[in-house]
Amino acid sequence: MKEYIQLLQKLIQTQSFSKEEEPAAHLIRRVLTEKGISFQAKKNNTWAKNANWKDGLPVILLNSHVDTVRPAKNWTKDPFGAELDGDDLYGLGSNDAGASLVTLLAVFIHFNQKNDLPFNLIYAASAEEEISGPDGMASLIGELGPVDLAIVGEPTQMQMAIAEKGLMVLDCTAHGKAGHAARNEGENALYKALDDIQKLRDYRFEKTSEVLGEVKLSVTQIHAGSQHNVVPDQCTFVVDVRTNEHYSNQQAFEIIAGLIGSDVKARSFRLNSSGIELTHPIVKRGLELGLTYYGSPTTSDQAVMPFQSIKIGPGDSARSHTADEYIRLSEIEAGFKTYVALLDGLILKASEFGHA
Repeated sequence: MKEYIQLLQKLIQTQSFSKEEEPAAHLIRRVLTEKGISFQAKKNNTWAKNANWKDGLPVILLNSHVDTVRPAKNWTKDPFGAELDGDDLYGLGSNDAGASLVTLLAVFIHFNQKNDLPFNLIYAASAEEEISGPDGMASLIGELGPVDLAIVGEPTQMQMAIAEKGLMVLDCTAHGKAGHAARNEGENALYKALDDIQKLRDYRFEKTSEVLGEVKLSVTQIHAGSQHNVVPDQCTFVVDVRTNEHYSNQQAFEIIAGLIGSDVKARSFRLNSSGIELTHPIVKRGLELGLTYYGSPTTSDQAVMPFQSIKIGPGDSARSHTADEYIRLSEIEAGFKTYVALLDGLILKASEFGHA
């Protein structure tokens, strides 16, 4: 894994904010070229198919992302320094999700030349995951062809995230009537908004998920008023909604819009909850290997995938987007072995996927 750890160090040293991933994408493409693997590219996305592709076999996508968030302000190390301290490699994107990106690349190359695979493999290094951008994985869905299962690389401590909460952001507006604050005039839109916010705090969606828990509503921003002596005629607030598999974003929107008096607009409905059954072969194989499973509260490229997927990768989600982010080299080594073991023992029946 030494060469892939060196690749990760180069990736850390290469600024790769969302929408600015081109230099990092070229690093991935250079490795594929050096290995004699043909690939395709679309903007800052790169994907490749295994050498001995056989039509009719189930298709597994190995995916992680090349982009990073911007560094937090309280880093004590150089975010782009790729500093190695014993087993710990520090740097922006080291944990989220550079480690998964290079480990899945190593896994793809490990299996690439095999002639007896019971499935086909696609490796995809996607862009814009951190902003759920339109030029990332969402733009590849129509390019990859049929996919039966995706293994999405994100820091999960190599445990299986079998479900993932959806994300919807709501812009809400309470309307009132302006008046002088010193007199009993107007209708205070801020008070109306507070009443609505209290309703949201008290509301509980009826259906709770065994792995994802309740639908979570969080009011994260509020704005009203232009000066101290004017009763505000408008108050806007933002609601962060994390849905479970029992509610589509559209369904959750309709419930919330009917609950409060404020006008409600959704920025997007597309990042829905995702999940995979405990009876799926990839989950059963993971359980055979002693892995555990859980429901993830965070959103990834799974949200835009119209096929079944599982999220698993080296590192710890708690380190993501934090100052002095790091990955342990031992986590990468162990992650490679676990990924390989998952695929080595995986049996997907072609008839289950309509390829027979």
